[in-house]
Amino acid sequence: MDDKRSFFSVRYDLIQVDTTITYDLFVNSSSIKEKEKFVRIFPAGAILIKEYLEEYHRKYFQLYVPEDQRRIYLRSLVKSDADDVKKTEVIKSAALDYLTNIFDNGKKFSTEYLSKSIDGCKEVVEAMVNVLDQHNIDSLRNLIANLSFHDFYTYDHSINVSMYCITIYKAINPKATKRELIHAGLGGLLHDLGKIKIPTHILNNPGDLADEEYQMIKKHPDFGIDLLLNGHCEVSEEVDLNIIGRVIHEHHENIDGTGYPNKLKGKEQIHLLARVCTIADFFDAITTKRSYNEVLTIPEAMNSMRKFRNIKLDPDIFDIFDQHIRYVRTDFTRDFKLSDAFDPTIPYAKLPVEEINKFKKEMDFGKIKFVDNIKPKKD
Repeated sequence: MDDKRSFFSVRYDLIQVDTTITYDLFVNSSSIKEKEKFVRIFPAGAILIKEYLEEYHRKYFQLYVPEDQRRIYLRSLVKSDADDVKKTEVIKSAALDYLTNIFDNGKKFSTEYLSKSIDGCKEVVEAMVNVLDQHNIDSLRNLIANLSFHDFYTYDHSINVSMYCITIYKAINPKATKRELIHAGLGGLLHDLGKIKIPTHILNNPGDLADEEYQMIKKHPDFGIDLLLNGHCEVSEEVDLNIIGRVIHEHHENIDGTGYPNKLKGKEQIHLLARVCTIADFFDAITTKRSYNEVLTIPEAMNSMRKFRNIKLDPDIFDIFDQHIRYVRTDFTRDFKLSDAFDPTIPYAKLPVEEINKFKKEMDFGKIKFVDNIKPKKD
């Protein structure tokens, strides 16, 4: 019996059989949640045969693994024969646990707690990097579409952005090291860290924000880097907090110098991973379905993003991103222009878009003329 350790549940269909198990399996012997008692039923280092697992399944509703063995479990999962959707769901669940701990308003914030959570996030991102090894940007989009989503916009969005950051960085740097990819993913996962200091009623509001509420949201990059660097976090030596801090602080800076919080401009001032994160952040915000809003199709999204090329978005990274997204450019696709004030941080109930109506060719004294007319989208 082990009452001091914390545990997480694991799916029966993702436990390998007829092989050596590298983590301990436990059951909860108490039916009272407040008096959980975890008992080990199978030890790490032994071979788990199929008949044993089937017997456990008949006897116990749920199996558990100690939290301090989560990294071992994730590594085992990555090497298993499970399909990538199932693997990613488990990795996402682990990420949700860590993000929930970070953003839990019921707990008093502490640097020690943040440090432990960042180390946990690093383990999750390492598993992401391994699972996404054979995925490009386009196949990742399909993978994300098959994952479940949750009610708190920040959690799902941060996990998606993390995975996009990994694949986008891999696309622009095919020889990227695993450590570089982990930093890309970790920056994406923690890019909205500063939202800890934003009231939940503002973060979860899918309606129109008052100006003072939006000004509060715009402070989250400053809040985030302050939490990360000024609290003296102690994390794994493999994690460079200065790099992660720059992603957190600069992912809302625009390539043309119109962003926030410091109006940084160009590649010389904005970190490469922050520029990658900006594109990942933007793309996921307008293409991933939430429970309360409609999103743009891929052609509509790419056409909309293209209008911010060299304004909000790094043109070189965007061009590579564009090349790796499979979609059909067609004149019959609705063409949208997102508002210049669009901010991926806000969980819009309705995206702030205007539809551009392309008129058919007109004959004007034997010349062909194209007319673009912008007007508000009708409800």
